[in-house]
Amino acid sequence: MDRLHSMSVLLAVVDTGSFSAAGRHLGMPLATVSRKVAELESHLKTRLINRTTRQLSLTDAGQSYVAACRRVLEDIAEAERAATGEYAAPKGELVVTAPIVFGRLHLVPIVAEFLTLYPDINVHLALTDRQVHLLQEHVDAAVRIGHLPDSSLVATKVGATRPLVCASPAYLSRNGIPRHPVDLAKHQCIMFEGLFPTGSWIFMVGQSAVSVQVCSRLMVNTAEAAIAAAVKGLGLTNVLSYQVAELVANGALEVVLEEFKAELRPVSLVHAGQSPLPLKLRVFLDFVTPRLRACNYLVESPRGTA
Repeated sequence: MDRLHSMSVLLAVVDTGSFSAAGRHLGMPLATVSRKVAELESHLKTRLINRTTRQLSLTDAGQSYVAACRRVLEDIAEAERAATGEYAAPKGELVVTAPIVFGRLHLVPIVAEFLTLYPDINVHLALTDRQVHLLQEHVDAAVRIGHLPDSSLVATKVGATRPLVCASPAYLSRNGIPRHPVDLAKHQCIMFEGLFPTGSWIFMVGQSAVSVQVCSRLMVNTAEAAIAAAVKGLGLTNVLSYQVAELVANGALEVVLEEFKAELRPVSLVHAGQSPLPLKLRVFLDFVTPRLRACNYLVESPRGTA
């Protein structure tokens, strides 16, 4: 038995939450994943994982053994990085992900500057409006928008944004301006499912957050598509303020229901928190963080601050 390899498989099972997810992460058949863990348990003569049909949990022995495995594998990885010179100079490839519009507006210019300063680092920038699993998809760093669930990820807040309801002047001229969230029942709406997957929009009415069901004439899976449809006059849409800042400034879109605007959503830069950090990731985080904090993710609309 290759014990180090089996340790890596065990950690993948624990970190991804299932044998099948670990297999996908490692590119390994499910049967092989199960066999590797079973071989470890046979070698140790103790059960490491409690298996049920719904979830996995570590036994007491498993918890202490997994912690020891992490230390052993991290020590080996650190020795290998030192041997290859990774700590001597930042080099290698970084995989970074961000929402589509955020990446285009804010991250691409910063990454371009970063690549100029660090010629031995390559960046694979994956822009998507779905939430990427860092461990399963081998991602080094990600921009996340919204409140983060408790996890092992390390997060650094770099700003805040908020959802805004907006429409083209032509649409508002034809259909009127909604004055209260309940007025949305009379309007055509464009739903961006990445921001409001339940089909309801959230507003602050007084001190309370209120969910309002809207009539979605069009549902799309990217913010850019929702914004483009709104500019064409198809209806009202609810997207994040930084996504429409330029269009609001030039009059292509108008913000409505500002007195009911939803609470701020944090913008965070996250990574898996491996220790020690590879130098390529450390210099990237140090470079990007202050520059992202200098960006303005909110919108000044003609009728007030959004």
